[in-house]
Amino acid sequence: MTQPPAEPPSSVPDLQNQLRDVGYLADRGLATATLISLRLGRPLLLEGEVGVGKTELAKCLAQLTGRELIRLQCYEGIDTHQALYEWDYARQMLHVRALSERELTDSATVGGLYAEEFLLERPLLQAVRAGGRSVLLIDEIDRADDEFEAFLLELLSDFQITIPEIGTMKAEDRPIVVLTSNRTRELHDALKRRCLYHWIGYPTVSEEVDIVRVRAPDVAEALTRKVVDAVHRLRDLDLAKPPGVAETIDWVEALGAIGADNLDGETAIDTLGSVIKDRDDLEFVSSGIDRVIPDA
Repeated sequence: MTQPPAEPPSSVPDLQNQLRDVGYLADRGLATATLISLRLGRPLLLEGEVGVGKTELAKCLAQLTGRELIRLQCYEGIDTHQALYEWDYARQMLHVRALSERELTDSATVGGLYAEEFLLERPLLQAVRAGGRSVLLIDEIDRADDEFEAFLLELLSDFQITIPEIGTMKAEDRPIVVLTSNRTRELHDALKRRCLYHWIGYPTVSEEVDIVRVRAPDVAEALTRKVVDAVHRLRDLDLAKPPGVAETIDWVEALGAIGADNLDGETAIDTLGSVIKDRDDLEFVSSGIDRVIPDA
């Protein structure tokens, strides 16, 4: 359930406090970039490792501001129609059949096939229409190809969309826009120039303990610290997929699910699948669990 909009943040510490109230701990650098984005109406591009809270920030901003979250999940091969709009072909064919049965085929009636009632909104068109009532999350933009990235340039500059059969639609007020990238490829400078940029790295041990305590407050602090220490040792290993903060939270919750009040070699191996998500990594860590849990 969406919370009522909070008062607009008056300062960086104020925004940090508001985000904390909805379960997100942002350091001063991230909170500053976010506040500037909110005040200037500029898209915010977040890069960083997997699981460090990029997507979660957009979700929390929607909750904090009482806006609708509109998410565009990017993937290899995504095209403009899947992101923007499509025509409801099945309904159009039913409409044509009904016209045929009634022997109505004049050009004006056929032209009605491209009325808004047959338009299927995809995330970008939804965001344009919702405007300032929404938070647009363009998630994992690095997974899309160069052509799709180029298509976004006009949208991010003018926030308007042209549908040939209908005309141009422009957002009255710009939505909050957050783009995320795991840096599987380098993004083009033209896209970066249209955005404010911030890199989110792994938190320190103390910062990560605070994050887990906010997200899993019922877990004992001693267990939380032991899990966080173990995750930081995992990140120091040569793993194909190092765990992010999301996996730290998953591990704490997994331990709670089995009623464990301590992290030792046995409970670590039993729950390792909640923090390690690669088979080779799993075998490597399991075979030398003492590297992660020194007293295992």
